[in-house]
Amino acid sequence: MRVDLRVFTEPQQGASYGQLLAVAQCAERAGFNAFFRSDHYQVMGTHFNGLPGPSDAWITLAGIARETSTIRLGTLVNSATFRNPGVLAISVANVDDMSNGRVELGLGAGWYGVEHTSYGIPFPALGERFDILTEQLEVITGLWNTPLGESFSFTGKHYLVTDSPALPKPIQSPPPIIVGGGGPKRTPMLAARFAAEFNMPFQSPERFAEQRDRVRAACATIGRDPESLVYSTAQVVCIGRTDAEIARRAAAIGREVDELKQNGLCGTPDEALQKIADWGSLGVSRLYLQFLDLSDLEQIELIGSEIIPHL
Repeated sequence: MRVDLRVFTEPQQGASYGQLLAVAQCAERAGFNAFFRSDHYQVMGTHFNGLPGPSDAWITLAGIARETSTIRLGTLVNSATFRNPGVLAISVANVDDMSNGRVELGLGAGWYGVEHTSYGIPFPALGERFDILTEQLEVITGLWNTPLGESFSFTGKHYLVTDSPALPKPIQSPPPIIVGGGGPKRTPMLAARFAAEFNMPFQSPERFAEQRDRVRAACATIGRDPESLVYSTAQVVCIGRTDAEIARRAAAIGREVDELKQNGLCGTPDEALQKIADWGSLGVSRLYLQFLDLSDLEQIELIGSEIIPHL
């Protein structure tokens, strides 16, 4: 079984840069394939306090890039409502250079309206957000793929790019793009057109399989090999050697063990390995583990010693 495990963090729930760096460095030592973070500006739910407040995804990843050496870095996912695509293309290319070619860009339409109104960010209706996402993907890939010495132009409803020098160039040619979600029509086609990876997070195996098949069908429609994409999912993680350890970790993130065993990757290392194998049988070759208690580095080390060597 070959499934890459990645650390996925939610800093809006409460994390300093120092905490994120400690998690990334611990994950690198433990043998995880990547360190990823969300892109949100406001805490969700009532269990976490959100302190010291939100952090910018690419500023923090830039810092982490200089303090790590092998682990891949990325977003799951940036909201297209937050940044101009030209500026985002520059930021990601800069961090790709700072990391010597280790970044990946997850990009989505955005969904959390409250964080937009809290910080004065426009939040159009869903259809318009997908239009914005589509144009951003066209602009970002266009800028990165324009040959050195040539210029890039784009005319859309939301963005006009005229004779851009399309600089800087990232180290990777180009950095992998991740598209995900459960939209039945536009999401699969965007993944087929632009993505190196399709991600369907926090869903049942049945729903994942349905959306995976839609993505494969979209690939076939445009003549792309469906197996040229990586298929991935995300699961909240709660692993322990004993029942007491598992219960303690569940309580720390405000969840119940039985619910986590149904909806996440929860249990002993052996139980987790069986569930990872089940995901692998559905075509998942990459699993993002959502760590909600970023002070618990021991759980990262446990997975590194008891699970990763078997994958």
